Amino acid sequence: MSIVSFSICSFIFVLMFIIFYFSKERLNTLDTKMYSYILVTNIIGIMIDVFGYFIFKIYGSESFISIMVSKFYLVYYFLWAYFFLLYIFVISFREKSEYLLQKKFTKTIIILTSLFICLIILIMPIQITYEDNVAYSSGLSVNMVYGLCFIMVGIMLYCLLRNLKKISTKEYIPLLTFMVLSTFCMIIQKTYPEITLMLMCHSIVTSLMYFTIENPDVKMVKELEVAKNEAEKANHAKSEFLSSMSHELRTPLNAIVCFSELLESKEGLDSESKDFAKDIVSASHNLLDLVNGVLDISKIEAGKMELINKEYNSFELFNSLSTMVIPRIGDKPIDFKTVIASDIPPVLKGDTGKLKQIILNLLTNAVKYTDKGFIKYRVECINDYKNNQTKLIITVTDTGRGIKKEDIDRLFKKFERLEEDRNTSIEGTGLGLAITESLAELMGGKITVISDYGKGSTFKFVVVEEIVNKESNLVVNEQTTLNYETFEGKKVLVVDDSKLNLKVAENVLKNFKISTETVTSGLECLSCVKSKKYDIIFMDIMMPNMSGVEVLKKLREEKVNIPVIALTADAIEGQEEKYISEGFDGYLSKPIDKTKLKVILNKYLKGE
Repeated sequence: MSIVSFSICSFIFVLMFIIFYFSKERLNTLDTKMYSYILVTNIIGIMIDVFGYFIFKIYGSESFISIMVSKFYLVYYFLWAYFFLLYIFVISFREKSEYLLQKKFTKTIIILTSLFICLIILIMPIQITYEDNVAYSSGLSVNMVYGLCFIMVGIMLYCLLRNLKKISTKEYIPLLTFMVLSTFCMIIQKTYPEITLMLMCHSIVTSLMYFTIENPDVKMVKELEVAKNEAEKANHAKSEFLSSMSHELRTPLNAIVCFSELLESKEGLDSESKDFAKDIVSASHNLLDLVNGVLDISKIEAGKMELINKEYNSFELFNSLSTMVIPRIGDKPIDFKTVIASDIPPVLKGDTGKLKQIILNLLTNAVKYTDKGFIKYRVECINDYKNNQTKLIITVTDTGRGIKKEDIDRLFKKFERLEEDRNTSIEGTGLGLAITESLAELMGGKITVISDYGKGSTFKFVVVEEIVNKESNLVVNEQTTLNYETFEGKKVLVVDDSKLNLKVAENVLKNFKISTETVTSGLECLSCVKSKKYDIIFMDIMMPNMSGVEVLKKLREEKVNIPVIALTADAIEGQEEKYISEGFDGYLSKPIDKTKLKVILNKYLKGE
């Protein structure tokens, strides 16, 4: 055994080390637990060493208590190496070890095996030599411990080399170094038993493990980095999923919506067929709203919804929403009133898409749940010209069914539909108001509701927008109506891998008297452009072999200056800006909105 003064100093150092280690917040992982066992085992070994020194001084080497102390010292040797082996196993086979070592059966086997070996060590004979205050042991018990330790070193080496690629360099190099150091000390200790190196070696290795591998602060930072990377991967996967779902759902919807609208507007249909067509249009739009709602909620939850602020004509925006909602009233005896304050700054800056979606959701909700009476849509403001800001106060009041006081807290929850037995005739999923509140919070605004059950409700949306102009210099456009203009003599190329989508596009463009040509791949598009002249190209994005973005790059490389419009089912928030930044001249989502299509055609074919 070592000199007692050295052992006492080691004990004090390791004790302080343990107190410091266990007082810090640590990750609750298997390798951390194994390292804790190694630490505790090490200090127990030092205590046995110090205790043994005094026992040999008092009782000599032949006494029963001296023999038992020596045997317990051998038990310590074995247990330290055993825990070190388990530590390396956990590091090498992280996923398997997590599964195996959590099982009750595996834990029982590990404990029983270690107890059995410890019992054998205590039973087997041992010889003790005590000279010049130094005691060392030999015999079957000692040989067994050394044999087991060498076997465990071999297993450790196998574990490390087998999973070399999976273990980080920061873990691999120190562990290999510790194994070499421990093996070297073991060989010297076995060859020269009077030189006691193993305890010192264990203490050094245990301490160095802390500074190189097991520092709680470093491990927590590392785990946080791993968690961050995993979260980023998950977010990326969710974004890819949303984009894919948008494409997969909108592609068939494009055909349903567009063909049903074309059927509804077709001349010569009898009244019953027109009613059927009208019902298909209504159902297809409801389905599209549902798809948009699910995608919006998913986008918000993924943290991918962003504000896209731009200047807008406030009067035009607020008036257009009235025009959009009034047709939804249908035959209901409802008086729709619009009041827009005259002091609203004419030019504001904000996210018009989300602002319109919030107000439209509130107005649509009022129309759904009001059977008679009135709906009052009021827009007011409080101007702060000093800070170039205005607080918009949008109020929607109705004489509808109202909401019970106890149900108001559930109003903005996802998939919550209040009094479903009473509202069975009203279509919806319970997503509209949940999305509305989330969008309002994203814009820094707030939605409140006051309701009198059976008499009606008032929804108020308050948001701050930036003032761009106090006086109007924009012309308020009238609501764009769908009278098909003719673009005779103009030629359009539509590129899409779906023949159904091409058929939809051809039928929609036919109403504008445009000569339309279709191709099903990017390569065909490049070939056609070389031999024919086109006034505009509508390009799908997600196509096999060559995407729409890649085709656009090829066109620009070949100095083709035809306007290219992204015609895609990828309609997730922010995609329009993305495709414009990639070089497209415009963006049109599927299902095709004929009003937006008309705006694009006027811009690029008439220069309006």
